[in-house]
Formats: sequence, C-alpha cells, structure tokens
Amino acid sequence: MTEIWSYLAQQPLLWLTATLAAFLIGQAIFQALGQRPLANPSLIAMVLLAVLLAITGTPFATYFEGAQFVHFLLGPATVCLALPLYDNLPKVRQAALPLVVALVVGSVTGILAVLAIGKAFGLPQMILASMAPKSATAAVAIGVSEQLGGSPTLTAMMVMLTGLTGAITATPLLNALGLRDWRGRGFSVGVAAHGFGTARAFQVHPTAGAFAGLGMGLNALVTAILAPILLRLF
Repeated sequence: MTEIWSYLAQQPLLWLTATLAAFLIGQAIFQALGQRPLANPSLIAMVLLAVLLAITGTPFATYFEGAQFVHFLLGPATVCLALPLYDNLPKVRQAALPLVVALVVGSVTGILAVLAIGKAFGLPQMILASMAPKSATAAVAIGVSEQLGGSPTLTAMMVMLTGLTGAITATPLLNALGLRDWRGRGFSVGVAAHGFGTARAFQVHPTAGAFAGLGMGLNALVTAILAPILLRLF
C-alpha cells in the first residue's frame, strides 16, 4: 500500500480529485447545516486538504501540481463576474455616487486599520507592508506587497484570513446592523473580503453577489494606489 500511495501521490490527477472532493464535502456540510456562515465550504475544504497533506507527508509543491488547474480557473471565474454585473448595470448607475464614497472609505479603513494595529504591536515595516493590501484579491495584494518590500507568503496568508473572516461574519453582522439593501450588503462584502466574500454574497442573493464582484474589482485597483501612500504614514 505504501508503494501504491507513493506512486499515486505523484500523479496530478490525484490532487485535483482530492481538491474537488474536499470542496464537495464542504458544500454538503454547508447545506446540511442550513448554510450557516461558520460552515463555509472553502474553509472546510482547506482544513480537510491540510489534514490530508499532513497525514501523508505530501509537500505543498506536489499538491499544487495537481491543483494548479483549479488555480488557473480563478482568472476566467473572475472575468465571469462581469455577467451578473452587466445584468445589474442600471442599479449600479443609480447608486454610482454612494458606491464611490463607500469604496474610498472602505479601502482606506481596511488599510489604515491593519497598519495602526500592527504599529501598536510594534511590528516591523516588512510585516506592515505585507499586511497593508490584505483586503485586495490575492493576485493584486501579492504584487503590491512585493513592490512595498513585504513578504508575498505572509500577504497570501493575510488575504486568505481576511476573506474567510469576512465570508463568515458578514451575513450575521449586516443582519445585526439592519442593512437590507442588497447592493450595499454585497458591495461592502466585496470591498472588505474580496473573493471569499463575493462567493458568500452570491450564496445569499444574486444582486448582492453582483455588487460584491464590483466591490472586489474596484477595491483591488484602489488598494494598489492607496496602500503605498498610506504605508508611508507608518
């Protein structure tokens, strides 16, 4: 069995299958628990895969050889967010000014808050540079972090934690605040929690998902501009 596993572990198809199976298990648990935010399918899949890699002693590089096809699909999936956004274009035009204000305030707050907390704990400049773009989508955040002298690995981890936290807490928090406008709910989640938040927004309401995609895309652009400027204040 050891020899069989050693052979299978080197095959990319095994890890692609494991990734899809882990997500399907996470989705099944999510549905079984009534779509509770804490039962996030992506979080469950990540935990399952991490346990599997730890038990089998499989290096991440070996796993990624198989999972890179899913990684590749992130690009087309992001582009496809333009379709629901196009369907909601009249709603976007009606709320253009509030969206611009919310974008600037949300982006600035997301950057300043993490920098202020990091500075209060005495974190070095490299760590601050790694955390500053944490609310942008991973591809943009890592690029910004590298330009600022941060650690891409740490930035990727911060982006993941930010997204998962937003996906888990957004719905109960927005419910508690009494926010009923799906445009505002979706846009705020997209700005604060990028892809994970957008995926969660689509689970709640299609309009929220469309505006979350808009918030995610615009915040990536604004963060790339503002993060270097705001980092100089610290």
